[in-house]
Amino acid sequence: MKIEGEGQLLRIFISDIDTFDGKPLHEAIVQVARSSGLAGATVLRGVLGYGANSLLHRPPQPGIPSELPLVVEIVDRSDKIKAFLPTLDKMVREGLMTLEKVNIVMYRSRGT
Repeated sequence: MKIEGEGQLLRIFISDIDTFDGKPLHEAIVQVARSSGLAGATVLRGVLGYGANSLLHRPPQPGIPSELPLVVEIVDRSDKIKAFLPTLDKMVREGLMTLEKVNIVMYRSRGT
C-alpha cells in the first residue's frame, strides 16, 4: 500500500488501566484499527499527565496507585478515519480524541 497527500491524524488519549471487553483498551483499539484496514497505529506511553478530572496519572510510587497516560495515534485518509470514529465511540468510555489534518509525505510497505 502506498499513501501520499492529505490525510488525518487521530489521537486517542486514554489510560493504561482502561479496558474493553476484558482486554487493555489500547490493544483493542489497535486490533480493531488493523482489522478495519486503517494504514497504521502506534501506542505511546506517557510518563506523567492529567485529564478532565485533574487527577495525576503517574508511575507507581509507594502507597499511591499507578495509572499512566497512553496516546494511540492513527493516520490514514480522512474518509477512513471518519468511518472509524463510531467504532471508537463505543470503545472509549473516558478520554479525549483529536483530529488533525496532516500531509502524508511517505507511507509504503516493504512490498511496494
